[in-house]
Amino acid sequence: MKKILLQATAFTLLITLFSFSLAAQQQADTLCYEMRVYHTFPGKMPDLLNRFRSNTMRIFEKHGMTNVGYFQPIHNPDSALIYFLSYPGRSARDAAWKAFSADPEWQAVARKSEENGKIVQQVDSYFLTTTDFSPRLRVSQAGKRVFELRLYETTPYNLGLLLARFRNHSTKLFAKQGMENLVYWTQPGNDHSLIYLLGHRDEAAAKAAFAAFRADPDWRAVRQASELLGGGSLTVSVRSILLKPTDFSPWK
Repeated sequence: MKKILLQATAFTLLITLFSFSLAAQQQADTLCYEMRVYHTFPGKMPDLLNRFRSNTMRIFEKHGMTNVGYFQPIHNPDSALIYFLSYPGRSARDAAWKAFSADPEWQAVARKSEENGKIVQQVDSYFLTTTDFSPRLRVSQAGKRVFELRLYETTPYNLGLLLARFRNHSTKLFAKQGMENLVYWTQPGNDHSLIYLLGHRDEAAAKAAFAAFRADPDWRAVRQASELLGGGSLTVSVRSILLKPTDFSPWK
């Protein structure tokens, strides 16, 4: 009986790889998102935060960029600033950054902020496209909550199966355990990456919810069925980073 149930679940996953609802397509979020990760020189995080708080966000908006959210890791918060912007499209993004970089006001702000030395040591950038099953990203200030950034790298050719698993099962099982599905993204031109954000009441709630999720018999059956189709684990790596919004983040 267990084998039959696994085969049935696997069949459902396979079928839904190729079936997308018209409603989901009509409501698709077509914005171009960008996740940017700034690594600062030692002791420079306060300077970076102040620059964003006082000037950078405003100048971004001046050039048509939308500030979505600004976060720091809960553990080792001085290691990075992680933030998200959105644009009407990729060409609009490139034009906005070109104008921003050439803006005399921004150049003056950058010079002033770096009078005592460079602030940013390294910048990582990831372009993101919203999946068909993602909730519409709603930038709100819901109050005190913890965000969880999760980054998945899939085994070869298994991104489609992973997305099917999330589309039809994982998101519902997350909600069952009290997790808030916030947004799900893939990376254009990257066939092995899923990046998403969850919301939790606090760090303890996040830990308890995932413990319950992993022990859920429904999740175990879904995972087994998807791995039956994928020839083993669908993921090479899974990274989780608990985040707290900065005081100036639009999304909290």
